[in-house]
Amino acid sequence: MGDYNKEMLRKIVTPLAVKNEEIQNFIYVLKQTLQNVEANSEKALKDLDLEYTSLYFILDQLKEDMIAKIKQERASKTYELQNQLCTCNKALESSEELLEFADQTLGKANCEGLDQAAKQIKDSVTMAPAFRLSLKAKASDNMSHLMVDFSQERKILHSLKFLPVPDMPEIDVSECVVADNCVTVVWRMPEEDNKIDHYVLEHRKTNHEGAPRLKEDNPWMVMEGIKEKEFTLSAMKFDTKYINVRVRACNKAVAGEFSEPIILETTAFSFNLDAVTAHQNLKVEEHSVEWDASGGKVQEIKARGKENRSRTASPANSPARSVIQSPKRLPSGRQSRDRFTAESYTVLGDTLIDSGQHYWEVTFEKESKGFLVGVAYRSLGKFDQLGKTNSSWCLHLNNWLQLSFTAKHNNKAKVLDIIVPERIGVYCNYDEGHLVFYNARTKQLIHSFKAKFTQPVLPAFMVWCGSFVVHTGLQVPSVVKSLQKRNSGTSSSNASLT
Repeated sequence: MGDYNKEMLRKIVTPLAVKNEEIQNFIYVLKQTLQNVEANSEKALKDLDLEYTSLYFILDQLKEDMIAKIKQERASKTYELQNQLCTCNKALESSEELLEFADQTLGKANCEGLDQAAKQIKDSVTMAPAFRLSLKAKASDNMSHLMVDFSQERKILHSLKFLPVPDMPEIDVSECVVADNCVTVVWRMPEEDNKIDHYVLEHRKTNHEGAPRLKEDNPWMVMEGIKEKEFTLSAMKFDTKYINVRVRACNKAVAGEFSEPIILETTAFSFNLDAVTAHQNLKVEEHSVEWDASGGKVQEIKARGKENRSRTASPANSPARSVIQSPKRLPSGRQSRDRFTAESYTVLGDTLIDSGQHYWEVTFEKESKGFLVGVAYRSLGKFDQLGKTNSSWCLHLNNWLQLSFTAKHNNKAKVLDIIVPERIGVYCNYDEGHLVFYNARTKQLIHSFKAKFTQPVLPAFMVWCGSFVVHTGLQVPSVVKSLQKRNSGTSSSNASLT
């Protein structure tokens, strides 16, 4: 009865706790909004002051330019008119002297002297400067500043208004595409607005299927300066189940509200390397492995030190305890099996494949003395080397003494007449029993296995005197899917290794 009452009490209290958390989140949003209002209002005042200062500067500059042009025009017209006035004055003076001389000549009574003077006057009048003058002013008295008209600009200034806050964009989920580790987001505006300057897109990885929560492990990542109503996030690593996306529009002054966030599924194969399975000569990080020749010796030295300390601490009359303890392991596909040992320099992935299609890539040091990549059952023995049993399939790069590149399964090898790529892509279709290797850069087929998997498989790797890096969180590339459809049948050349 007590348990029943407790359960009933939990059912009553749970909605209140949820509501309490919602109120706390809302209070946080209100406080943040108040802070943003204060900060944004101060910014708006500063921006407005800067805009008017810029406008004043432009008007002052325009005024200075116009004043300079008026002064230049006045100087030019004054020079032309003064020159013309000076010439006219000289011509007039010359004409008046000639007229005076003619008047004096006419007053003489001597006819013989009159004839000679008349001839002289006639020649002077014909060549007089007054006959060569243009009696039209070379410059008008109109000034260009009288033709300046600011009426249109005045109307524009009187019509100045604040830019409105842009509308909220609407993301078209049906047009959004997730493929090849790229996310293409398409949106539209409720009404066309030619004053929108750019868009801002934010995206965030999540494992939560529902509406975006206020508190998430991953922060929003920002993409700014987008000019079109479409954007593609490329070369992403899909190490979560979903991605949240939201968009907002911005003009020169203000950013609008974010669109309603959408959630898109980002299905991909993501795994880490299981250090618990790794040979002691392999230095393992999450996705990288480096050969460490001293790894085994260091372990032996530590073990001997523990043994000596244990024997020293043991009572003389009690038997010595075993000091070489099994390493503490995280849960792994190999469960209680020991790590790989002897010459099996192997490490496995930590995620089982028991259905579906999966893809990952690996970049390895080409100077490695030995490198293998493929898949294996978790039952692979700790002394087993990849490709030498019926529980593993792999490609093998052997760089010891001479270079060889082979496909191996069940201790059978097929020589691959192909240049060793820098990066290898691995495609596993568990349900159909396809294991295919590609040149990750060009997607050129390297080799394919056709197998009927009877157990779940794990990504498997082996390296000797070298290193490699695994690239996970990858979707099956579209080109690989199309190649699989085209080459659905396995070639007879691969049949001997199946």
